[in-house]
Amino acid sequence: MNHFFSKRYALFLNAGLVVTVVIACKLIVHLLGWEVLSTNPLLSGIIAANVFLMGFLLSGVMSDYKESERLPGELAAAIESLVDEAVIINRYKDKNIGNGFLSTLLALTQTIEDWFYKRTKTEAMMHDLRELQRFFNELESVTQANFIARLKQEQSNIRRMLIRIRTIRETSFIPSGYMIATTTTTLLMTGLVLVKIEPFYESLFFVGVISFLLTFLLLLIRDLDNPFGYYESSSMEEISLAPLKDVAERIRRLQSPVDDSIKE
Repeated sequence: MNHFFSKRYALFLNAGLVVTVVIACKLIVHLLGWEVLSTNPLLSGIIAANVFLMGFLLSGVMSDYKESERLPGELAAAIESLVDEAVIINRYKDKNIGNGFLSTLLALTQTIEDWFYKRTKTEAMMHDLRELQRFFNELESVTQANFIARLKQEQSNIRRMLIRIRTIRETSFIPSGYMIATTTTTLLMTGLVLVKIEPFYESLFFVGVISFLLTFLLLLIRDLDNPFGYYESSSMEEISLAPLKDVAERIRRLQSPVDDSIKE
């Protein structure tokens, strides 16, 4: 529960830390009399331009995030299709091939889950996926060619989705955009620290609110840019892997002796 709480509010805590530093700098600058900038209409224009840039980056990463939400479910559905075919083979064709097929699918599902957490390399995962070819060759003697073609199509779909997930995970959305947004936000907060606003307590409020908004947006965009950041301790907005975990659990039940006795 504590781990969930810390993960859930990591962005708020990180943004709050930045705001605390900015407010402390504002107090020091005020006490030293270094508030050399005056309020200017251009300041609000710079803030609006920075928020517009943040909105552009946010809309860009959201498109990839919405696509990423579908990928684990589609991946689980493709594996489920292979599992259903393995069960049919186990019951009506060849029990040894069917059991071996289920074991290979369980190993593949576990490897994919480990790959999401970067506990397994991409090469090892793709090797387990290619291992399905061995069973496809064995099935030639017990089933029809169109049946095997359908299985190979599901294998191809799984490979395509995994490659797409890897691309989303390893590619940042417009790195130069992040650089501009980070630079502009830093300069803007520096200007807010140096600007003289009376009364002083109002300046603390406005500087704190604006700094929190800009910092939170920047951290949120960076977090959404990698919706598969399960291996990152600071990642909060992650896509659920529940469909994949459910597939692995179903395969285990199918392999258990209890399940076999129920079917009989």
